[in-house]
Amino acid sequence: MKQYSTKELTLLALFVAIVFVSTYLVQIPMPFSQGGLVHVGDVALMSIALLFGARVGALAGGLGMGLFDLLSPYAIWAPFTLVIRLAMGYVIGKISHSGGSRGRNFKRNVLALLAALPILLGGYYVAEAIIYGNWIAPVQSLSGNFGQYSAGFIGSLALSKVMGGISGMSKLQDEFDK
Repeated sequence: MKQYSTKELTLLALFVAIVFVSTYLVQIPMPFSQGGLVHVGDVALMSIALLFGARVGALAGGLGMGLFDLLSPYAIWAPFTLVIRLAMGYVIGKISHSGGSRGRNFKRNVLALLAALPILLGGYYVAEAIIYGNWIAPVQSLSGNFGQYSAGFIGSLALSKVMGGISGMSKLQDEFDK
């Protein structure tokens, strides 16, 4: 198990807070969904995973969005969100950092984001089926979840490209690559 330095823990806590706040600030309930929201948290989660890899993406996404659910009227979703978003962050970060690319290979980033889509769609489908006790009704949420993911997909590709070009980003990434 990796031991994190004080600096790494501080940055990780900051990333969790960024995901939480970006999920909290913009909350637009989806009209045809049982509790689904459109929010900017997906952009934050995906961008962090693209830039900082599997461990950081998993922890920031799972804890940030799980905490949001826990502190919102959607608390029943928190355990599902924790697992789903943790898995998404891990997959995005693992693929985007494979081959030493550190999230700077556009094609690999697109592949990473596409690979995480079934985790979101399948995860929330199963979660909704368990919560509501119906395996057919969650079908209606798939299009909303896909739309939300698509917005996060596009936003995270743009944000991670901009953030990746900032002076000092490589040094910050080095903190987690040790």
